[in-house]
Amino acid sequence: MQNMGDGSCPFEFNFDPATFKAGDVVSYRVTGSLEGFPFVGTLVEVHEDHVVLLSEPDNPESRVRGTRESRPVVAEADVI
Repeated sequence: MQNMGDGSCPFEFNFDPATFKAGDVVSYRVTGSLEGFPFVGTLVEVHEDHVVLLSEPDNPESRVRGTRESRPVVAEADVI
């Protein structure tokens, strides 16, 4: 990613689960062997207790379910 050494980021994230809406870009986490790595996804559905996001922007089939929190958590089995 460009300019990452100076603290900038090419993405603008929504970290407030109370304001999540479809189309928001979020940083999410994955459990298991991918724990600790940051991922970027776009919310496609927002529910009271979970969200559904696209993990790959060019693949509408890449929908995964995550928790509804500032950085949603997705099960590793759902992304592999």
